[in-house]
Amino acid sequence: MITGAHAVIFSKDADADRAFFREVLGFAAVDAGGGWLIFALPPAELAAHPDEEGGRQELYLMCDDLERTTEELKAKGVELGRPVSDEGWGLLTAIRLPGGGELGLYEPRHPTAF
Repeated sequence: MITGAHAVIFSKDADADRAFFREVLGFAAVDAGGGWLIFALPPAELAAHPDEEGGRQELYLMCDDLERTTEELKAKGVELGRPVSDEGWGLLTAIRLPGGGELGLYEPRHPTAF
């Protein structure tokens, strides 16, 4: 039986991103050995969307109040990767990671699975 999900973010600076997850986002972590941190995430959902090419995955963090959350993150020095947009199903933006990537962030308007 499936007991959980494990997401991987590939980064040009994994140490900086790990510090970001621990210090800025406040995610708890375990050391899997040799300083390799594995972070606990909030409850998660999985959706399957149609796509002509297939094989693409995306990772988004969710919040209850995108405006409040982005203000809190900006106060910690976090930059948004794109302006907030209203997608109908929710409000969407992205946060920039220290390692050069972006992580989606949204406030859902759809029913959530948790």
